[in-house]
Amino acid sequence: MVPPKVAISQLGGTIKGKSAIQIFKQFPYLKKKPYWGNNFWAKGYCVDTVGVDAEMIRKYVKFQEKIEKDLES
Repeated sequence: MVPPKVAISQLGGTIKGKSAIQIFKQFPYLKKKPYWGNNFWAKGYCVDTVGVDAEMIRKYVKFQEKIEKDLES
């Protein structure tokens, strides 16, 4: 549960930041991998609300993958 005064983008950023720190502490060799500009997580986030099904999420992820690949070239 998230209090209404907490922005979902802020929560997502906090989760991604804290988890990346923990992952790099546990697996330091991952720092040597060329992730998105030396960041563990890609920019952005997806929030699921009532009415979004698994197929819609798959399409969203595929679309985001295409955008990332286009930005790399």
